[in-house]
Amino acid sequence: MQIDDKLGEECAVFGVSLYAEEAVGVTYNGLLALQHRGQEGAGIAVSNNRSIICHKDEGLVSEVFSGGELARLPKGKAAVGHTRYSTTGQSCRENTGPFVTEYLTGRIATAHNGNITNAKEIRGELANLGLNFNATSDSEVVSSLVAYCINMEKNSLQGVAHAAGLLRGAFSLVIVTSKNKLIAVRDPYGFRPLCIGKNGIGCAVASESCALETCGFEITRDVKPGEVVMIENGEVTQTLLIQQDKTIESSGCGGLCIFEYVYFARPDSVIDGLSVYESRYNMGLALAREYPVDADAVCGVPDSGLDAASGYSAASGLPLVTGFVKNRYIGRSFIYPTQSKRDSAVRLKLNPLAANIRGKRIVLVDDSIVRGTTSEKIVKSLKNAGTKEVHMRVSSPPFRHTCHYGTDIDSEENLIANNMNLDDICRKIGADSLGYISIEGLKDACKKCALSFCTACFTGNTDERRAKKNVFE
Repeated sequence: MQIDDKLGEECAVFGVSLYAEEAVGVTYNGLLALQHRGQEGAGIAVSNNRSIICHKDEGLVSEVFSGGELARLPKGKAAVGHTRYSTTGQSCRENTGPFVTEYLTGRIATAHNGNITNAKEIRGELANLGLNFNATSDSEVVSSLVAYCINMEKNSLQGVAHAAGLLRGAFSLVIVTSKNKLIAVRDPYGFRPLCIGKNGIGCAVASESCALETCGFEITRDVKPGEVVMIENGEVTQTLLIQQDKTIESSGCGGLCIFEYVYFARPDSVIDGLSVYESRYNMGLALAREYPVDADAVCGVPDSGLDAASGYSAASGLPLVTGFVKNRYIGRSFIYPTQSKRDSAVRLKLNPLAANIRGKRIVLVDDSIVRGTTSEKIVKSLKNAGTKEVHMRVSSPPFRHTCHYGTDIDSEENLIANNMNLDDICRKIGADSLGYISIEGLKDACKKCALSFCTACFTGNTDERRAKKNVFE
């Protein structure tokens, strides 16, 4: 799959354990708040303390659960939900989560955000043990492994912890059992976000805090890297730590994916103690320090460039103006899985506001440049609208490497930074000047985060040894 100048990463997860039988409605609202993380498919699985019933399909959350589908799900006190952007396995209903897996004494449903680098090996070994697979997603492999380990351990929490210790790669998991137990897991490196909230009717777990707040939960904490959390009857009852060899600890790629702050997350979310809005504002401050320019105004590319543009404006003293009107009915262009759909989205989604930019020298702030095609179109549209100069500033460093952990970065030969130097990229996109934030500036902008960061897509510091280990050693 080719991508344009916006990146994707795999999915959002949401789960609840409540005192009342309101799990389905709360989960639905949580998925609506997380729709930005994936628009290819959605699903909800609910436990009624006897079994698990799941409905999922391709499309937006509101489309999947239109026509009474939400009402047809049974009432229950525990549920998990999922929105999908495909990085492993094609886009289809069968590859959409949650995945329901039966074992000898029960049933689980698993929602997964991330990418398992040893999924092929696990799948082969489980198939040799007689397990069947119906999809091509690594998330189905995860659910099958979890069910197998629960059956072996005769204990849900111990089984999930055992399975998580065998996984290699990036994973945040939310699992519901047929006995109303909710289990949340985050990989030992914390590649993907996961947080817990509490209110008067129970507990919720979500990829981002904005979903918890939308559903009326107060954020209590983030799930720690390597932590397994058991939630029963609306309360956290037990926690365990995953036992896993940290074979990539010295490679420089362990830690939260820093692109959560640059682009993936909603600005009203807080991840590992740092406001996404604050981090993006700080990126703008850093860009103004590293790449000042004589200009008349600053504008951001909606939506993830807007907060960095505010920071650039504050540091430079240049006025902040609205440069584009966004069609709110067009989603993020990266989410559309075919190139023709993405091209149409670029043309439809942003229209320059000529009254604000005509005759001016504009600093244009965006979150990234991958292949250069979208940036070229945006710069051209500004100049066609009468902008005198366009000075492009980018709040992430140049992408040079693919990602093994779930971010859908194009093949390295298609990344513009690997084919052109800075001046050539500037000419290619039609800008009058170009500046990317430095790695140091980006890390400094996010320094209040409680975790270290994975920056392997920029630096190339990565290690695939974890993918080569026999999972049942």
